Amino acid sequence: MPPSVAAVKQHLVRLQACALCPQMQQPVVVGRPVASRILLVGQAPGDKEPKLGRPFAWTAGKTLFKWFHEALGWSEDEVRDRIYFAAVCRCFPGKKETGGDRVPDESEIAHCSRWLAAEVALLQPQLVLPVGKLAITQFIPPAPLNDIIGKKLGIDYRGHAMDCIPLPHPSGASPWHRMEPGKTLLRQALGLVAAHPAIKRAG
Repeated sequence: MPPSVAAVKQHLVRLQACALCPQMQQPVVVGRPVASRILLVGQAPGDKEPKLGRPFAWTAGKTLFKWFHEALGWSEDEVRDRIYFAAVCRCFPGKKETGGDRVPDESEIAHCSRWLAAEVALLQPQLVLPVGKLAITQFIPPAPLNDIIGKKLGIDYRGHAMDCIPLPHPSGASPWHRMEPGKTLLRQALGLVAAHPAIKRAG
């Protein structure tokens, strides 16, 4: 039995009250209270997401939702209503002095991992879609994108078995998904997503 939406809402209330990481910039960014068996895991919000109040709200999000629309025929709203959006870290890490977003440190990733673990325990997902290297390495050992994108992997996360289909980060800063072999491997990955039973049930 999937969890109730009420249980997901209670989890999000607890998550939004989190203040474990002093360097992270509040507020906590969360997705919709969706009782889904599909879990999408991003890296961390950018500076626009806290203002707009949702994950993947800016340029990378436009690309991500374009991928889903082309592969599944789902609108952005349908994706947000059918897939639970999580992340490695849920607050904006801030900017680096040299420009660009700061990468969360190990303690911040460890603090926030309790929320991801709680979501896996609550939702019992059948499919996880980690987006970008930081998210992918929470589920499988580090490896070049060329070796892992375009594959469906059976994994065990804290005692829960599920399928994992890694996706590259849709950031404009990364050219990987716009050139070969990235373009072909991304198409293969999205084909695996579209064919997955959890996706077919959600649609």
